[in-house]
Amino acid sequence: MDKIFIAGSGGIGRAAALLILDAQEWKCEVVIGDTVRQQLEDAHEWIHRGIGHTQGLSAFIMPEDGNQEAFANVLEDADVLLDCLPGRFAPAMARLCITYGLHYVNLTEYVNETNEIKELAKDAETGFILQTGLAPGYINNLGVHLAETFMNRYEVDKLEKLSMRVGALSQFCESPHYYGFTWSSIGVATEYVKNSIAVRNHEIVSLPSLSEPETIVINGRVYEADLTSGGAADLPEEFKDQIRHLDYKTIRYPGHYDWVRSYLKTLSDPPSQIGQLEEHMVKNIPHMEDDVVVIYAYVTGYDQQGKLRALHSTQFVYPLIIGGITLRAIQTCTAAPMVECAKLLLSGEYKGVITQSQIDPAAILQGTIVRQAYASYHEE
Repeated sequence: MDKIFIAGSGGIGRAAALLILDAQEWKCEVVIGDTVRQQLEDAHEWIHRGIGHTQGLSAFIMPEDGNQEAFANVLEDADVLLDCLPGRFAPAMARLCITYGLHYVNLTEYVNETNEIKELAKDAETGFILQTGLAPGYINNLGVHLAETFMNRYEVDKLEKLSMRVGALSQFCESPHYYGFTWSSIGVATEYVKNSIAVRNHEIVSLPSLSEPETIVINGRVYEADLTSGGAADLPEEFKDQIRHLDYKTIRYPGHYDWVRSYLKTLSDPPSQIGQLEEHMVKNIPHMEDDVVVIYAYVTGYDQQGKLRALHSTQFVYPLIIGGITLRAIQTCTAAPMVECAKLLLSGEYKGVITQSQIDPAAILQGTIVRQAYASYHEE
């Protein structure tokens, strides 16, 4: 029986545990860890409401000082660590996996922490799949799939553009902010402030977030999108020679980014902008449960006759009901690709650092956990 340790019992960690324990064909022991006992107890009860039992589930109080020896009893016989903690803790969790010989999967879009783990795990005998989840993660798998499909269909080896767009949105919002929090407020503030890595004319560039606004129409609905940090994963580096322009942008309802930019213009101290922006947003924007995840990927290129062609994929993912609970769309869209990556690592075919461009897109897009989580979508 496989044993998976999940670090973090918040919304994504408990969703990952639920999806694993609910999987009919996968017999797995899950240990979910956190530094806060009450949060662990809440997660345990939440999972019980979902599947009617907690067989195969146990809890572990993680030491607040990060003492590696304290993890010995729970990690010595574990196979995979799923890191659902805030991104700043990612290197510490990766070191635990080096120490105890575990595979490692994380979610964070933080670039510095990702680079630190790449250096740490470059010679590891176990696998380290980085930046899984929704964006980065699923959207990158989808982007690679579309690019490969285009090049195979039209028998070309170059593309003009790969656009990856994701919006974790509330189903309802009001002016002036036109937004509702459906996930981490610090995560939103961070991606709005840190630079975005993109490809422009086959060159990797670092661009200010929120510096290239665009209007997009998806199935007759008007949205705005703009550059944000982290969502492109390693695709700029891997595809800059094949794709002229490549970027990731976050989708929002029209009017939201103008509201954010107007506040950022009042700030004079860049190092503290993330904290100040988060505080401003939390004060003015409600947290909401009814959400929808909008996913849009688009590729263009010239066929062998010189005609400009395009392929796209559009998905609207809504909350998923499992047993007695409803998982928010952002929970399942983030947790499911992470769980699929754990299954990949358990095959024993991966070791060292594995980035999004190195994963066979079909392994994620056609995985049973992902197909269940993304079942409530409409695709064009």
